[in-house]
Amino acid sequence: MTQTVLILGGSGKIGSHSATAFQKAGWMVRHYNRSTGDMTKAAIGADVIVNGLNPPNYHNWAKLVPKMTKQIIAAAKASGATVIIPGNVYNFGNVTGQIDKTTPQRPNTRKGQIRVEMEAAFRQAGIPTIVLRAGHFLDPNRDGCAHSMVTMAKAGKGKLTAMGPSAALRAYAFLPDWANAAVQLAEIRADLNTFEDIPFPGHAFSINDLQPVVADALQRTVRITNFPWWIMRLAAPFWELARELIEMRYLTSMSHWLGADDFNRLLPDFQPSDMRTAMLAGLTPDIHPDQMVRSSRQPVLAK
Repeated sequence: MTQTVLILGGSGKIGSHSATAFQKAGWMVRHYNRSTGDMTKAAIGADVIVNGLNPPNYHNWAKLVPKMTKQIIAAAKASGATVIIPGNVYNFGNVTGQIDKTTPQRPNTRKGQIRVEMEAAFRQAGIPTIVLRAGHFLDPNRDGCAHSMVTMAKAGKGKLTAMGPSAALRAYAFLPDWANAAVQLAEIRADLNTFEDIPFPGHAFSINDLQPVVADALQRTVRITNFPWWIMRLAAPFWELARELIEMRYLTSMSHWLGADDFNRLLPDFQPSDMRTAMLAGLTPDIHPDQMVRSSRQPVLAK
């Protein structure tokens, strides 16, 4: 019997990759239009709901996230569907080392506190919920991904931009892998607890690790430059995005990774993409490794 998934936020990076993964797995895929649709009505008959919604403006998170959470809980209760949420590491504040479900949730930002409250609402509602917690998303489609928009933006010119210490490890999730994991968890949902908090191990690497991989792919020298945080500080009084970036800056220097034990126990046969593929996801199509841009001299890796 064909199963049905309702994708919330299908035009975004979470929703679009999830829709592709579920469709490839043979699921019937529905999309919810939040501008015109009735979420509860749209959810009737759905077995799983993937929450790919993301409030467009950061300053409205405190109002919009609780509102969306109530809508999703109501839709899940009406349909009996399991909800899959793309969790993140905002919940834990400024910690270092391995993050897993035993790590205390002590957020140090407004957005972190909102995420903690959102997850608590799903837990308290008693509806089947899977929080598939991930690090920074790597989108091969370059859809609003900081890795492509900042770190790799000038890779074609031989520059990587580090937003924090270049040696700091950071947890990453290659979006097609995350979406495939969501499908596989959805297919074993009957065997899961009512509320599951599952870290997605993905990959962890530093800008120093990324540098030789990009240099090898492009066959040219690649150096590391620092992100101009001073511009963000000057712009903060009148530019919302600058204020939000500054608030979350700690993530770029917080050396961390996500534990794999729970994920591997539940999905022992999961096959992620290799790290090189994930690392190079932010390259623009014109300089993608499949169409290498080669310099006229032998490559020399930057120190």
